[in-house]
Amino acid sequence: MTIRKIGIIANTDKERSPEYVAQLREWLCERGLEVFLDEGIAGMMSGVTGVSRKELAARADLLVVFGGDGTMLRTARSVAEFDIPIVGINTGGLGYLTEVNLNEMTDALERILRGDFTTEKRMMLDVLIRRQGRDPVRESHILNDVVINRADLSRIVELETAVNDHYLTTFKADGLILATPTGSTAYSLSAGGPIVFPDQDAIILNPICPHTLSNRPIILPESAVMKVTLWSKEAGATVSLDGQTTFTLRDGDSVTVQKSPFVTTLVSSPHRDYLEILRTKLGWGVGPAGERILP
Repeated sequence: MTIRKIGIIANTDKERSPEYVAQLREWLCERGLEVFLDEGIAGMMSGVTGVSRKELAARADLLVVFGGDGTMLRTARSVAEFDIPIVGINTGGLGYLTEVNLNEMTDALERILRGDFTTEKRMMLDVLIRRQGRDPVRESHILNDVVINRADLSRIVELETAVNDHYLTTFKADGLILATPTGSTAYSLSAGGPIVFPDQDAIILNPICPHTLSNRPIILPESAVMKVTLWSKEAGATVSLDGQTTFTLRDGDSVTVQKSPFVTTLVSSPHRDYLEILRTKLGWGVGPAGERILP
């Protein structure tokens, strides 16, 4: 794959984002590459014109994203229909998707430009929310998870759950998480769910603080189509998509989740593999003073 056109996206909430983008833009232009900026970050820089995120994905051969996992998730959703490789440059804190650190950026991009890189296809989910089980009110593609949470802190919700039109159970719980393998290290992990390698295609169903202790996380096949119907006559519930977009559910509303035909294509870090990322992000093998504990 020959890369001649590069799109740049950055977290506009980060004070130094314009500085990082300007440095990379200059570095790329010196190498004769065509560079496009997302209109959000371009608006923070003088004398630069940006384009929409979809236009960026349509015109570029590669997307470079400055930020943390949140910026990567927003990017993945907005360019879902374009099979374009994305490389994440970590300018945040904890990051599983932004695999390249700032001090590794030019080395990583030099390798990418000469074709010395690999990519990972990350499974996404399609989400359809229906009002009273009938009228569609929201559709989306997500990379991490769909989270249904109770709206009233003093009440549990009842979530009638079916898989491939077969009744599974009605969870009486604080909520329910439906996650991809990529999202297995997000909220689902905090709720006691398993870590699933991101190159697998599966769907994690994980109840949040279930009233029945026998309710446990389930790993479903990629072909599973899940329909969750809310039964709550109190304050209802909220559904969160990738932890960034929320929607209020009413009694009788349903959420259908299934594997998306779209994927997110991530450029793998040339400096570390997934096991090292897990060790680093989760602090495995680290002593109380932060020292590394060798086997």
